[in-house]
Amino acid sequence: MGNKPKLLYVEDDLALSFVTRDNLEIRGYRVDHAGDGISALEMMQNSEYDLCILDVMLPKMDGFTLAARIRAVNQGIPILFLTARSTGEDRITGLTLGGDDYITKPFSMEELVLKIEVFLKRKNIVPATDPLPLRLGEFTYDYKNQQLSYGEKPRFLTQKENELLAFLIENKGRILKREEILRKVWGNDDIYFSRSLDVFVSRLRKVLKPDPKIVIETIHNTGYRLKTG
Repeated sequence: MGNKPKLLYVEDDLALSFVTRDNLEIRGYRVDHAGDGISALEMMQNSEYDLCILDVMLPKMDGFTLAARIRAVNQGIPILFLTARSTGEDRITGLTLGGDDYITKPFSMEELVLKIEVFLKRKNIVPATDPLPLRLGEFTYDYKNQQLSYGEKPRFLTQKENELLAFLIENKGRILKREEILRKVWGNDDIYFSRSLDVFVSRLRKVLKPDPKIVIETIHNTGYRLKTG
């Protein structure tokens, strides 16, 4: 069924990168490996990938800076961070800069592969809303192409932004509990993912800001509600 998914894997630990790349290739993925941020950015500019796996602590250019540079030219590609840092603030920083998810080292190959498969499978999921482009206030929303356009200015959404916005639109005007959103978009309602939800809501609010009639309302101690007009 088409070409095998192609991954960009950026890790400066040679032993870990060898084992991880070998395991991913055994599972059917094509993997390009870079040992530093600068090399990875050059590879992004010369090849097309289905997903990026970025270590945070990299030589020449750290993973956070690399993610921001990738997002500047490619809004849609999923970015998965690998981090040895244990603080929640570092994880939130990664999401704020455009990451879609993260795994804390040490990690199991099963966990990494599961994360990858979730992102790649979701590319083909069509929501209950009309998959054709639709109007959202002054915007045109194209779920299939992960695109939100305001006038002549298209803005490509990340996969997680796209899924969250589609779910909010599908339930427009209804109060959605945090647990319900987390189960639908993250596949897990664990409180561990709750701050990630807040980050992605903040990201969508910035994207939708040109139309003040579109509001993602915070319902205190409950969740969120999308209102238009």
